[in-house]
Amino acid sequence: MDTITRRPCIDTDLEAPGPSRPSDLTLEPKPYPHLNGRPVVSRDALLEVLDASGHAAVIAVLAPPGYGKTTLLAQWADHDPRPFGWLAIDHDDNDPAVLLSNLAVTLDRVEPLGRGLLEALTSPAGTVDDALLPRLGSALAGAALPLVLVLDDLHLLQNWDCLQMVGKLIDYLPMGSQLAIASREEPCLPLARLRAEGRVLEIGPEDLAMDRPEARALLENAALDVGPDDVDELVRRTEGWPVALQLAAGRPRARDGHRANAVSLPGDDRFLTDYLEIVLLSRLPSRLVGFLTRCAVLDRMSGPLCDAVLDTTGSADLLESLSRSNMLVVPLDRRRRWYRLHRLFRELLRGQLERNEPAMARRLAGRAADWCERNGLPEAAVDYALAAGDTDRAVRLVVGVALPTYTAGRLSTLQRWFDRLEATGLADRHAAIALLGAWLNALTGHPAAAERWTEALEHRSSDDMPADGVLPTDRPLALLKAALCRRGVEQMRTDAEDALGLSPTGSALQATAQLLLGISHLLAGDLDSADHNLADAAQVGEELGVDVATVALAERAILAMSRGEWQQAGLLAERARTAARPEWLEQYVTSALLHVVLARLAIHAGDVPQARSALAHAEGLRSQLTHALPHLAVQVRLELARNYLALTDVAAAKAALWEVDSLLWQRPDLGTLRDQAEELRAQLGAMRQGPIGGSSLTPAEVRLLRLLGTHYSFREIGVQLYLSQHTVKSQAMSIYRKFGVSSRSEAIQYARDLGLLVQ
Repeated sequence: MDTITRRPCIDTDLEAPGPSRPSDLTLEPKPYPHLNGRPVVSRDALLEVLDASGHAAVIAVLAPPGYGKTTLLAQWADHDPRPFGWLAIDHDDNDPAVLLSNLAVTLDRVEPLGRGLLEALTSPAGTVDDALLPRLGSALAGAALPLVLVLDDLHLLQNWDCLQMVGKLIDYLPMGSQLAIASREEPCLPLARLRAEGRVLEIGPEDLAMDRPEARALLENAALDVGPDDVDELVRRTEGWPVALQLAAGRPRARDGHRANAVSLPGDDRFLTDYLEIVLLSRLPSRLVGFLTRCAVLDRMSGPLCDAVLDTTGSADLLESLSRSNMLVVPLDRRRRWYRLHRLFRELLRGQLERNEPAMARRLAGRAADWCERNGLPEAAVDYALAAGDTDRAVRLVVGVALPTYTAGRLSTLQRWFDRLEATGLADRHAAIALLGAWLNALTGHPAAAERWTEALEHRSSDDMPADGVLPTDRPLALLKAALCRRGVEQMRTDAEDALGLSPTGSALQATAQLLLGISHLLAGDLDSADHNLADAAQVGEELGVDVATVALAERAILAMSRGEWQQAGLLAERARTAARPEWLEQYVTSALLHVVLARLAIHAGDVPQARSALAHAEGLRSQLTHALPHLAVQVRLELARNYLALTDVAAAKAALWEVDSLLWQRPDLGTLRDQAEELRAQLGAMRQGPIGGSSLTPAEVRLLRLLGTHYSFREIGVQLYLSQHTVKSQAMSIYRKFGVSSRSEAIQYARDLGLLVQ
């Protein structure tokens, strides 16, 4: 087989037409692709797919520019033992005689056709006899060995007769031979029939997008040193688009010799902009460029939405055509009703629109908000209203959807909205927004922001409080004050009683008020009253499907454990877990109490690994538990300390109690929680100081610990973690010191004893 020089994982060739051919057709074949000596990232996963594609007569690699279509096929040619014939299509191949001649010359390189047949097929007469194609097909069918014929840049072939010629050649392919095409759009070939017959393998942009290891390899080839988090962020922003990753890796060096920050590659990066302008936008009619530019205000696109926003018709057909043409328009469903633009492509177009026509950008966003609100998409309408500067509409929409959005677990969406609303100074003008903002920031661990929103709310009179159905009371401030517990347990109980008296029966407000009233009784030492209120809160919360039930049931489980009723505690904890949605257990600070309860139950049952798993979930939420919700923050840490003491992890227990002291300094009047902290501190003092436990490991050390128990050497572990051997050794020594051991084997055994490693 002729050697194909490797080339990078991007399409660098442009579609500029070449010079006209002479009247007599040359027998010189077109050159194969080459790399110019640049390193390449091996697409091993895709090569495995291609190796297993023997059933497919046609390999169709279809993707927008810059996805490495040519590179993949060149790597396959270098990897596969069969001979490859390579024909790079250009505009001149739209002449059937020219295409037939070039096909003949290409095939003759790998399977000699014979002088007579070759001369007939490459005749300069300019016409294609009906017998010539069958003669070429017969020669292909009679090849001595299986081969692969590659037609690169097939999107340049627009002549119907030429496409028919390629389609007919498919049926002449002998067993073991394949036709591979690389195209920016689906060509007019019988692919539908081949799909039905199971004889085509299609590789699209989602397959060609680089994953994290491939992106890191590309960056390392460019001598760019970035951390794992940076690689993840870059892959997310570029969506694995190889050309964007290549451009990020090739950004100019700063004066100190380091690369500019690749992760910051914006949609308006000069090199990326030039690439998109030259390779994509310059080849589209101005009408399509205008359509795409105005669509860039939209997060998602559908035909009706684009028609309404752009005040036009026919958008659905246009979107489908652009999607099938691989113009960086990505379908979001199999029925092709919804689409989106590639992230970087959208950034480029939106930036141009906002610079050149800022008023138009706002007007389009306002139309999008109108359409989304009319069509039952209030969350999307919020974002468009904010983009349009229509703050009154945004406030009205946010008040209506805040609770459903929170219940659905979309905390990041809520945080984004309220950050933007606060930046516009709306807290002082809209009580409902101030109230919701205070709650959100308290529940997400932002005490300073929660205080700001609360202060804005307190400056308003009670007559200004919202009564909008979402917060159906004229004094919702009492409930917020009870949760923040800024003035001690007695005031917390008073505020919770006021809120309960004003809450509609069976509402989420009633459940929350019952919960906070129960906690206030718990902090005051009135355990029977606490259990009664918590039971009511759990019942209403379960009926409504809100996270109040998770906290109430966890609190009741703690009470049951304090009475030695472990079976009852287990039943309550299981009810809490059943009532909670998966996203609540992962994201909500209100679930932290349930995790520490589950850990205590696991320790009581002797299941240390399960306890460690539950504690890890609680630790993941620990940083969000601040003095904004002091009773919950302190209680969770006290339960963490109890668990760590049971596991003889002295250092972790001390750390939890140290944080309790800090919280009690900020909120000193938390009733019995201070007494519980003193009791645990006394237990801690009575214990012999032992080695630091596994909970004190850093995330990097935890990742390394999992591999220490394998047969891999430090060098091999470094390869897997993208770390140097020296860094791996340093982290291992840190683990040894924390465990109080002196060797790898001792560290492994200690970790297994703690339940951090499984045999």
